[in-house]
Amino acid sequence: MSFSRREFLKVSAGTLVAGILPLPALASVLESVDTKRTLGFFNTHTNEKLKVCYFDGDGYRPEAMDRINFILRDYRADEILPIDPLLLDQLFALKTRIQPRTPFHIISGYRTPATNAMLRRTTSGVARSSMHTKGRAIDIRLPGYSTRRLRNLSIALKSGGVGYYPKSNFVHLDTGPVRTW
Repeated sequence: MSFSRREFLKVSAGTLVAGILPLPALASVLESVDTKRTLGFFNTHTNEKLKVCYFDGDGYRPEAMDRINFILRDYRADEILPIDPLLLDQLFALKTRIQPRTPFHIISGYRTPATNAMLRRTTSGVARSSMHTKGRAIDIRLPGYSTRRLRNLSIALKSGGVGYYPKSNFVHLDTGPVRTW
């Protein structure tokens, strides 16, 4: 793999800045410096894996977004809804800071209103009007990485809601207003 001088300088500047700026600033740096954004996923319910470059220098890649929408689908209803690209950018900002060795493990991505209602009846902590039903939320964990640290880094992004579920060992991220629980 070879880089042009311009690509090399962009990546070098991004790496330098990412190491010295707090995470809120990191998000804006990624938008202006990074040319490719890749994420890895493992769906804990379906055992599906995906590693995909969802953003390149020209923008979000539709074919990659389709693949992400599929792995984050409501597996119970087998329904797909487009996932908010800003949610992926939150995950990428975390990935950039953490440098995980494993893909993000998906506990929950998109949920149909019917699935959400069922979970509300059987599980505590499920919102009536969940961001999951809008394709704007994900519940994740990273094996070998503390969910408490993952929560703290997510909060530092200041780019949406962050829920912490230590007993279930996952962190909720969404693209709604900045808030924590």
